[in-house]
Amino acid sequence: MFTRLLIANRGEIACRITRTCRRLGIEVIAVYSDADAGARHVREADVAVRIGTAHARDSYLNVDAIMKAAIEHGAQAVHPGYGFLSEKLELIDACAQAGIVFVGPHRQAIASMGSKIESKRIARAAGVACVPGYDGDDQSDARLLEEGQRIGFPLLIKASAGGGGKGMRRVNDAAALATQLNAARREASAAFGDDKVLMERYIQRPRHLEVQLLGDRHGGLVHLFERECSIQRNYQKIIEEAPANNLSDEVRETLYGAAVALGRSIGYDSTGTVEFVLDADDDDRPYFLEMNTRLQVEHPVTEMTTGLDLVEQQIRSALGEALAFRQQDIKLRGWAIEARINAEIPEDEFAASFGQVHAYQESSDSGLRIDSGVDDRSEITPHYDSMLAKVIAFGGTREVAQRRLREGVRSLRIEGVRTNQGMLAAILTHSAFSNVLTTGFLADVFPGGWQPEGSRVQEQRCAAAAAWVTSQMQARSDRPLDCLAGFRLGGGSTVRPARCAVRVGPTTAELENIHVDCFDASQVVCHYDDALHPFTRAPDGSLVATSGRRYHLSSMTMEGVGVWCDGDYRAWTVAPDVATRADEGALSDSSDNVAAALPGVLSELFVKPGDKVAAGTPVAVIEAMKLFHTLDAPRDGTVESLPIACGATVNRGTILVAFAPITN
Repeated sequence: MFTRLLIANRGEIACRITRTCRRLGIEVIAVYSDADAGARHVREADVAVRIGTAHARDSYLNVDAIMKAAIEHGAQAVHPGYGFLSEKLELIDACAQAGIVFVGPHRQAIASMGSKIESKRIARAAGVACVPGYDGDDQSDARLLEEGQRIGFPLLIKASAGGGGKGMRRVNDAAALATQLNAARREASAAFGDDKVLMERYIQRPRHLEVQLLGDRHGGLVHLFERECSIQRNYQKIIEEAPANNLSDEVRETLYGAAVALGRSIGYDSTGTVEFVLDADDDDRPYFLEMNTRLQVEHPVTEMTTGLDLVEQQIRSALGEALAFRQQDIKLRGWAIEARINAEIPEDEFAASFGQVHAYQESSDSGLRIDSGVDDRSEITPHYDSMLAKVIAFGGTREVAQRRLREGVRSLRIEGVRTNQGMLAAILTHSAFSNVLTTGFLADVFPGGWQPEGSRVQEQRCAAAAAWVTSQMQARSDRPLDCLAGFRLGGGSTVRPARCAVRVGPTTAELENIHVDCFDASQVVCHYDDALHPFTRAPDGSLVATSGRRYHLSSMTMEGVGVWCDGDYRAWTVAPDVATRADEGALSDSSDNVAAALPGVLSELFVKPGDKVAAGTPVAVIEAMKLFHTLDAPRDGTVESLPIACGATVNRGTILVAFAPITN
């Protein structure tokens, strides 16, 4: 067994690999960028080495810096995790040159599956069906436009060199093909340094399934059954499960056979996944999608239903050990479902959220596993992927796993940043979750986009008002009469509450009036939107509403308060009513400018001062947590100035491109 291993990654997967290394007695070397100097994966390692600045290309994608750390600190092996360098030939070549073991498959397996175009050719040669389309070498505009017409519409454009939805575009008609091709190429080049694309017939109701493979360097190869990954947002998975629900045994066996055939055709010798798209309108006819030659984010559901540690199996394969079991020895038991907890705001088109984590607390309920990369000392930055943690639930049946996961998602307490936990809980309680799942699940179930229940947001707004008012009243003076929230006259039974008017909202531009009546230290009633919202303060300081929901309070300041309840954290701005009247209407009209639609890093500018542009012309790109968001000109005009330089971190609303006023 190795005695010291370097993890060339960060966050959740680095912590996950560390856990297995601890059990196997392997010392861990962590690497980190400037943005991650205080990160959890750094604190949990035996040795931590700085490898560069916050930008990934200068740190987690910097092969030279990673190998320098591995050599200087005596690493015998390098584990790449997933993402970053996990499927890059540069890292495996550098490991071979330094005499360090790469924990992953042999070089040719990565090379052959690293291109979607090449992998489809290999799959077809192995007898595995692929989605009809075009994946040829001729990437000229004329040929791609011609092939698009042949395939028909709608069709899907994909970046050949990568995944995660980057460089992927749906094209509904011929008129949009040229524009979407250019956009897909630009994003593919920015994300992967390769603008090659392929095109496929768009399957109207696709299911996304995958088969886990496990191989050794002695010709051993087994499958570990299938996973369902159909529930996605922006082509990225958010809920995965094993086994797949509503799947016939015939299709299941077809998937196993195809995956193993492809694995054998490339001599696969590690932990990898073969992904398929199934046509739900054609009896779940399966087509090869791609092969990921590394660990998958969703690997825990396979671990929980097979009892195998896939990270350990990767390490043992890299050591040259043969598999300790045969296909018939592997048994599937129970059901496991995983939910990805992302730092994002689903109701705002999944805008990124980042900042300091004020509180972090995991549930210890039976049947739950939490794989996390954060804790109460973490800071979430815009530089990397938005995933903070994974909640995985196991049960003897799907229904038990579903119930446990729903409660696990609600009970995971993360304060300081917004997350998608509310949306995940809504998915897990929806009746459609028991139906055949497709990648259109979110659009079908939430056609206008998911939105939180209005009554819950209203109640949380009132909880913020109640918490802020009582804290201010108790803190303003130590005189006895000033500390009393309410009082009696003449010893009678009538209690006159102290009333305070405040304005509360998610931002200063969205403040709304709330009147707060304080009867005593533990009884508060808010008047908001013609409704009453009573709260009782519990001994732990939380506020309990009549609905039974408990609101935990954090980050209390003169300007506002953070409130967490059932997986939903929000920071509320609070101000005395009189103090905000003068601010109304103060916001300037920025309709003639292009402003950041979400916080992130200004990745690209396509214009310069003096350029004349037409309405709808792409002018800038914001990168937030590995997703690219293109911003268009709001009208015809001339670029007056570019206030922000590329590479700068910007807040939502920051003016990026200023246009000159229209003159006649």
